[in-house]
This record gives sequence, structure tokens and C-alpha cells, in this order.
Amino acid sequence: MTVPSETLPLASDFPAATREQWQRLALGVLRKAGLAGEDTPADAVEDLLAHSGYDDVTLAPLYAGDDPTPMPGPPGLFPYTRGARAAGAVTAGWDLRQRHADPDPKVTAEAVVADLENGATSLWLVLGDDGLPPAGLAAVLDGVYLDLAAVVLDAGADAVEAVPEWFALLNQRQVPPAEVRGNLGVDPLGWLARTGQRWEGPVDEWARTCAADFPGLRALTVDATAFHDAGASDAQELGCAIATGVAYLRDLTAAGLGVPAAFGQLEFRYAATADQFATIAKLRAARRLWARVAQVSGVPEHGAQRQHAVTSTAMMTARDPWVNMLRTTLACFAAGVGGADAVTVQPFDHCLGLPDGFARRIARNTQSLLLEEANVGRVIDPAGGSWYVERYTEELARAAWTWFTEIERAGGMAAALDSGLIADRLAATWQRRADNLAHRRDPLTGVSEFPDLGERVPTRPAAPAPSGGGLPRRRYAQAYESLRDRADAHATVTQTRPTVFLATLGPEAAHNARAGFAANLFGAGGIATVRPPVGTDDPARLAAEFTASGARVACLCSADRLYAQSAEAVAQALIDAGADRVWLAGKPADHSGVHGYLYAGCDAVAVLETTLDDLGVA
Repeated sequence: MTVPSETLPLASDFPAATREQWQRLALGVLRKAGLAGEDTPADAVEDLLAHSGYDDVTLAPLYAGDDPTPMPGPPGLFPYTRGARAAGAVTAGWDLRQRHADPDPKVTAEAVVADLENGATSLWLVLGDDGLPPAGLAAVLDGVYLDLAAVVLDAGADAVEAVPEWFALLNQRQVPPAEVRGNLGVDPLGWLARTGQRWEGPVDEWARTCAADFPGLRALTVDATAFHDAGASDAQELGCAIATGVAYLRDLTAAGLGVPAAFGQLEFRYAATADQFATIAKLRAARRLWARVAQVSGVPEHGAQRQHAVTSTAMMTARDPWVNMLRTTLACFAAGVGGADAVTVQPFDHCLGLPDGFARRIARNTQSLLLEEANVGRVIDPAGGSWYVERYTEELARAAWTWFTEIERAGGMAAALDSGLIADRLAATWQRRADNLAHRRDPLTGVSEFPDLGERVPTRPAAPAPSGGGLPRRRYAQAYESLRDRADAHATVTQTRPTVFLATLGPEAAHNARAGFAANLFGAGGIATVRPPVGTDDPARLAAEFTASGARVACLCSADRLYAQSAEAVAQALIDAGADRVWLAGKPADHSGVHGYLYAGCDAVAVLETTLDDLGVA
């Protein structure tokens, strides 16, 4: 039965809401929270609530129909913002790509078969010193139908050995060239970024071979994760990727490839993070940027960027690694919604060493569930048309283009790496991020927030050490995990965990919230806390409890009104009892005897470093 649309008025019976009404209501909330004064005008609300990330792209608190929104175009057509393919991932889903870096060919061969039999559609093989020996390719791929499973190589400078091995294996297996799919993974500038070293190889020859004989095989990968792992913002990651791609286009066309063929030899690899909207906007902006390069090159119809998204290594943690499952699920969802052609979910134990079968299965099944049960691939560009996402995409693309043109003015990607321009700019961004992490403005569940001092971290065989010497590899959790390692080593040697005494003043209702806050903060550095069985305002009793605890550092925990009455007397009693430092959980004030304050937004890393020093933890 068809119901005429005029009989379904939906919201027409309600008065239309206006932007001004929302501003007035939001202002009332801000005033109650103390974030706006009585004289703050309503039209200032959006500025108060707006925030910008590491690219200084302003994110507004409200997007409405009267905001200017760019037209992204239809999926599968220039400028490809909404996807490189008109049908998106609807017909077959995205390419579920599993990464393998175990140096033992036998172990990797078994893992490869398990992946392909259980949902993986392509393989990403790390070769050389960082993974498998190139000579082990044949053993690893024994039994794999190379005309069905795409293979992506990642060999760095060892591509000189790995690529001929790959071509020889294809010839030995008599795989029809038209059926071969994947990528040789050649990325000289990526290798320069990671190691600071150049390598020479017949890249042009390989690209010509792929273009002429293997229509489904690409020669080069622009791996932007090297910049992401060094601390780059989203726009910086994109700008570096586009500059690298342009450099490869110049090299390929100079070697005799036509411009369309040169575009067809590149695949781009980006990091997907748990910030889902940032990842969605980044992948959409990347396609828009590359389409612009194709347009300037005179071949806009060849500007559909091939994208491989891999869940960020920088966001992964070694502590409470199970939370990585949540991070990678968010990142995978964002990569799928953002239109990635291929997605790799890193195992939750990635930071601990070589993953076991369970971790690989969870990583693989994360994608399978999102595709087959959540149907994430069944909608073409589901974020398209959102005023927020479209504006975010546009502004991120503009910020990335500005950075790309700066790299070009510096002489191109190689020159910008050699001069230190890339390293300096990424280091500055990392310092901003590290400051936010230290102050817990960017919280890390299981690390800087809600740490588990009693956790039993799984053990894994050590993974091959990644090649270094160029841009640093950074992880968001590294400062906190270094402190945890320091505290754990002390506990192993002394059989006693570093401990802080929580001097709880007054009844539980007065001190419990701040005691929990302080315990959570100290736990982020591997420091345990103890508190008296009953809160009290008696300085002598608290001093006695402190002495009995054996601690050398104390932290006062209570309500502000009780601090005003007792904080100074209790602090002095604790110092007289031998406390080397007395913290106070609460807003900074001027309490005699208190050495520092713990509050939301304080420098947690500095607090933990100071406390470990005070406790004699080497």
C-alpha cells in the first residue's frame, strides 16, 4: 500500500527551531558550567564551543543548512571525494588485507592459509630485515592461488631482491598476467623517510613491466604511515603523501610512461585512527587532493586514488592491549565509511611482538563483522551530505594542499626530507600532541585513564626490529608506558610497588571522588596508592597512618571546604612524619606545606616523573 507523502507531515506540526534558539539554550548551559559570563552574548556561543585540532581546522559545534557546504560530486566521478568507484564497496566489500611479518616462512605460510580460508582477500607481506627473507616467498605462498589472492609486497631497499623473486614465482607458477593483482610495494621516498637512506633499483623498469603486462599489478606504494608514525597531523600526512605521489609521477613520466599509465601505478597507504570522523574526512580529502593533481596534469578522469587504510600503529598500546580491539574497530569502521579500497586491521597485540593466531583472527573478524553483519560496505559514502563531514573534508583538503605546496617550493619531497623541513614540522606537531597527552586532554583508556596495575600483559615472540635512522616512530602511549616500565622494574627488584599514601580527610562522601582521581592518576605511572581505613581530620592520626604505610609521598584528598580547615595542618604533620612530598588533589591554591596539586588538566607525566624520583625509583 502506497501512502501519499502529504499524509506524512513528520515534524511539520512542531514549530521550526532556529539557530538563535539553540544559541540561547547552549549559553544557559555554559553559564551554569562557569564557562560564560552573564554578559556573554548568545552569538558568542559557537566561538566558545568551537575547537581546532592539530591542523588548526576549526570544528564548529553546530552545522546547519545555511552553512556553506561544498558540492562533493557523485561517487565514481571527478573529484572522487565520494569514492573512486561508482558502486563503492557495495558489490564485493572492501579488500580485507592481512599483514604478515614473521621471519619464519613456515609459520607465515600457515598463517597465510588460515587468513585466506577465513575471509582475507589479499596479503601484505613484509620482506627483508623487517620481516620475511625474500627467498622465502615461494615457501610462504605455496598452495596460494596467485590468480585469486592479491599480494602486496613491502620490502624497502630489499625490493631489489624481492621483486625479481616475485616475478620469477609468477612465471614458475604460470599465472596468467591478466589475473595477477596487488602491488610491488616499491616506495623509495618512504624508505628515505623511515631510514634516512637512499636506495637504487630499476623502479622505472618494474613500472613499465606492470603497465604493459600486468594490468592488475601496481608498482609503487605511497606509504604515508611513515609520516603519521612520526607525529604528523592528518593534513601533514596527506600533504606528504601527495608530494610523494607527485615525485613518483615525475619520475615515471620522465622514464617514458604516459601520464595515465603513471597514475595507474600508484597506491596510497594511510593510517586510520579511532577518531572516526577525522579518518573519514582524511580519506575523502585524499581523493579530492589526488583528483586535483590529475586535473592539473590534464587527466582528471584518471584521478581516482587507490587507497589502502591500515589501523594506526601510533594509537596502539602495549598496556591493557585488549582495549586496542576497540580502537581498531573504530578505525576500521571509519576506513570503510571513508571509502578505503583495502583495509588492514592490526592485531591487538601488535606492540607486544609477533601476533598469535587468536589476535590475527580477531583482527580479521573485525572486518568480516563490519562487512557481513553491520553492512558498513552496503552504503556508498554514508557520510556524504553531512554538513559537518563535507566541511571537515574541504577544510582538511585545503590545509593539506597548503602543506603540499610548501614542500614543492622547498624542492620536492626528497629535498624537504634532506633539509629537515619535514622532520621539524612533524616534531612541532608531535610536541603539541605530547603536551595534550601529558595533560590527559587526549586520554588513553587503560594507560593514562583507568590503568590496571594488576594486569597480566600477554607475552609474544619478539618481532623484527623495524628499520630506523630517519623520521622517529612515536606512539601516543610511550611516555606513560615508559613510566609504567620503570615502576614495574622497581617492583620486580624490590618486591614492593612504588606507593603513595592518600591522606583522606573527612567522611567518605567528602574525599572519595578525589581519592579515586588521585589513584587513577598515580596508577598511570605504575604507582600504587594506600589510604587509611577511615577518613579523619586529625593530623596526628593521619601522620601515624602515613608512617605505618612505609610511603614517602602523600596526597591529600578531600573537599575544598575541608582543605580550608585542615590542609595546612595535615600537610605539616605529614612532612614532620617524613613525607618527601605532599600533593593535594584539587584546584591549585596557596596551602602552606603542599608541594603541588593534582587536578583535571594538570601535567600528569610531570607529576608521575616527580613522584617516581621522590620514591627513589631509578
